[in-house]
Amino acid sequence: MSFPDPRMIQLVMSLRGGGVTDKDVLGAVERTPRNLFVPERFGDQAYDDRPLPIDCGQTISQPLIVALMTQALKLGDRDKVLEIGTGSGYQAAILAKLARRVYSVERYRTLSKEAEARFAELGLSNIVTRVGDGSIGWPEQAPFDRVILTASAPERPDAILEQLKEGGIAVAPVDRGNTQILVRYEKTADGIVETDLMTVRFVPLIKGEARAL
Repeated sequence: MSFPDPRMIQLVMSLRGGGVTDKDVLGAVERTPRNLFVPERFGDQAYDDRPLPIDCGQTISQPLIVALMTQALKLGDRDKVLEIGTGSGYQAAILAKLARRVYSVERYRTLSKEAEARFAELGLSNIVTRVGDGSIGWPEQAPFDRVILTASAPERPDAILEQLKEGGIAVAPVDRGNTQILVRYEKTADGIVETDLMTVRFVPLIKGEARAL
């Protein structure tokens, strides 16, 4: 008989205290072993509620931010989701437990390949990855029900928002001077409705595919 990892129990309790109320999101976090997504040298910190370094100078986001962003998407099990910035694959793995299919774009080939291996290990067959320029989204697969950016855009990401269905929701960190604000965008018949959610800190969204790594 297996018992829940006490570190995971503590993490979920921390997320609840931080404002994550969606039981489906909490359940997806609880079923996603974060230790598989962090470098081995940080394994003892895998379930701490903090960001950690990964390859290519990137980071795996703080679990609370991952959960709050996922909650803000209001995902349904038939949703088609675009993720900009695969990174370690942790965010995509959580999305995949809540949505029909996840399309994830990463500019670093190394990160994309490592994430693919983790998805295979976890049996997550509903994630499609691509190495490329995340700043232009994934036009060939548009439109999407939901979009999430895991890197901070220098301005409103209109090229990506154009790939959102009417009635769809996007969540993205956006630069506002020296501050980054997490913004929820809802696409209506009359245009885009913006709601500022919180101050965050993400790596920048960089145009183009990385030439190395």
